[in-house]
Parts: sequence; C-alpha cells; structure tokens
Amino acid sequence: MAIKLYGAVGSTATLRVKACLAEKEIDYEFVTINMSNKEHKTPEFLSRNPFGQVPALEDGDLKLFESRAITQYLALTYPENGTNLIIDDKKTMAVVGVWIEVESQKFELIGSKLAWELAYKPMFGLTTDDAVVEENEKKLEQVLDVYESRLSESKYLGGDVFTLADLHHLPVLKFLLGTKAKRLFDTRSHVSAWAADIQSRPAWVKATTA
Repeated sequence: MAIKLYGAVGSTATLRVKACLAEKEIDYEFVTINMSNKEHKTPEFLSRNPFGQVPALEDGDLKLFESRAITQYLALTYPENGTNLIIDDKKTMAVVGVWIEVESQKFELIGSKLAWELAYKPMFGLTTDDAVVEENEKKLEQVLDVYESRLSESKYLGGDVFTLADLHHLPVLKFLLGTKAKRLFDTRSHVSAWAADIQSRPAWVKATTA
C-alpha cells in the first residue's frame, strides 16, 4: 500500500514532510486537506490526527502525525532510499539530535512568529504587528549567533553531512528569506552560506514545486 500524506498547501509542517519524502526519493500520494473548509476538524481526519492539525501520514496500517516524528520514521524505516538523513555513529547522531531539538525548541518558535507576521499576514491582507516583529527579530538574532558559531566549525548543523537537523529548518527558512528578516541571515556569513546551500538542494526544489 502506497504512503499517503495528508497536508495543506502553505503549511510549513506539511512542507517538512514533503522535503523528507523528496530527499528519500519515496513515492507517495498527496491528499490535500482544505483547512478553510475545516476538513482538518472532520471525524475522518481526526482519526488520523486527534489534534486536528496537518500533516498526517499513512504507511500501510501505520498512522502518524507530528512532522518531525514522521521525518524520523521515514529516515529510519527507509535508510537505503535516497539521501541518508541519519548518522550510524551514535555519538555523531547524538549531536544531530541536539540540533533537531534546537530547531524545534528555539528556531521554529521564533521563526514561525516572524513568518506569520512578515509572510502570512500580508498574504491574508492582515496588518503586521511591528512590535512583535521587533521583539522576535532580536530573539532570532541571538539564536543565529549560536548557529554562526556552530557553522564556523562544520558545514552542516550535525556535522559534515546534510541530516534531518538541517532539513527541519527548510520550511520556515523559505518564508523568512522572502522577507526583510533575510538580512539577519545575510549578515552572518556561515549562516548565510548554510541557508543558501540547503535551500538549493534539488529535493527541496522538488518538494516546493511538485
């Protein structure tokens, strides 16, 4: 039975899973969930994700939700497909795990607020809250200073190869780099080079255009 991904256009969490599927070169069926029509709150969808959020994934009789849990499942279950997004060495993988957590607990929390204010609100005809932008730009600068230090030591966050730690950043990066927040990345040479590198990966281009 083919893998099915239930998601929404413009959803960063959906894009995270699409990026992983593209890197792993895994065929799947994409089922669009119309969130404006509240499809994510229907009993049918809630049977896949009881929290009523996208994405959700089915692989045979297995049902998963939460984008990072899905990407880790795909990386572990299909190691021979496409790009290896995990590291066999346990110590190196532990470092990758640290940066997976940093993305989730630091970068995403701040970056998603900025993306909402600077990218999504203008698309929806809403007014950007400049105070929220200023507050979170300062927070993001502090996070990116840590990234700059880390990326001065290695090409990618987890080490010398591209892993889930890098991939998980792609969706929020995509939106931030299209706004004035891009300057926060451009003024940090290692962060800027890393962001350009991972954004140009063929699998990411495929994930965002397919």
